[in-house]
Amino acid sequence: MKTAAGYAAGLLFGIGLAVSGMTDPARVVGFLDVAGAWDPTLMFVLGGAVITTFVGYRLVFKRTAPLLGGVFQLPTKRELDAKLLGGAALFGIGWGLSGYCPGPAIASIGGLSLPLLAMLVTMVLGWFFARRFTAKRLA
Repeated sequence: MKTAAGYAAGLLFGIGLAVSGMTDPARVVGFLDVAGAWDPTLMFVLGGAVITTFVGYRLVFKRTAPLLGGVFQLPTKRELDAKLLGGAALFGIGWGLSGYCPGPAIASIGGLSLPLLAMLVTMVLGWFFARRFTAKRLA
């Protein structure tokens, strides 16, 4: 049941990205082009996500446990460090250069293009290098 719920949530997320036009990298680049032909569409999508999350968290945390899990798994770390800031910077640079973040990139695989393929390959390489870097620091 947990796996089916995960697939359903992913499908709903992908459909939402497609319906909102967020799988089009030109839309994202247009949002980031504040000095040129600015496209505010992404702001409305992000606003909808913030409202949904705000309401959803309040409903979920009224429960003592998740529907399909034993306990809520919440982050405990609260401080900013170089890994978090560096990762956020790399994410932002990649998003700005390609117009894709991971969710829309994966949702766009059906219309694979060379820029999308380049973004997906570099994303996977980033995961690989991050994992190796973390493993070496823990050893």
